[in-house]
Amino acid sequence: MVSEPPPDASQMRAADTDRDRAAELLRAAAAEGRITFEELDERVSQAYAAKTFADLQAITHDLPGPGITPPAPAARPAAPPATTAAAPGPAASVAIMCGARRAGPWVVPAAYHAVAIMGSVDLDLRQATFAAAEVTIRAFCLMGGITIIVPEQVAVDVAGLGLMGGFDQSASTPGAPGAPTIRVVGCACMGGVTVRRRPARGELPS
Repeated sequence: MVSEPPPDASQMRAADTDRDRAAELLRAAAAEGRITFEELDERVSQAYAAKTFADLQAITHDLPGPGITPPAPAARPAAPPATTAAAPGPAASVAIMCGARRAGPWVVPAAYHAVAIMGSVDLDLRQATFAAAEVTIRAFCLMGGITIIVPEQVAVDVAGLGLMGGFDQSASTPGAPGAPTIRVVGCACMGGVTVRRRPARGELPS
């Protein structure tokens, strides 16, 4: 596939505020003796007739200071996590009086078990792909804790039970169109299961 060249930001249309800023920069340059008043009149006329940032840059590029620059293009929204036909990874994380963690690129199977008994399990799905459009994580903890970090675009449905413990259901929200669904079910007894949404790794929060 041939990638499209990045857009030329200098060809973006200038606004009235950009023209005013260029004119002020020119007036300051004339007051400092950097350009003559004849040049000032000519360049200010060109500034108010400018259509693009390239037109404004052409009349301010030889002056000190930041000059006139187009705004940075808006960051593209991250694509939702994808499903894959690749073989899934292990189907369980078990921590008994210890800790277990899974993160980085990995394939989440359609059914996954997380068990923490007097220990902790951390699942980070931000770089994961999914073996099915709907993935079920069965979480069980006894005097322990399970933390599941999911990317912001996926749909999440949390429906677990807390017995003298907590099963946080605040992350249950719809996802982006076409994104997988993660269902978290199970039981927390004298412990806690927490699901948190976080931006994908390498992505700045909006």
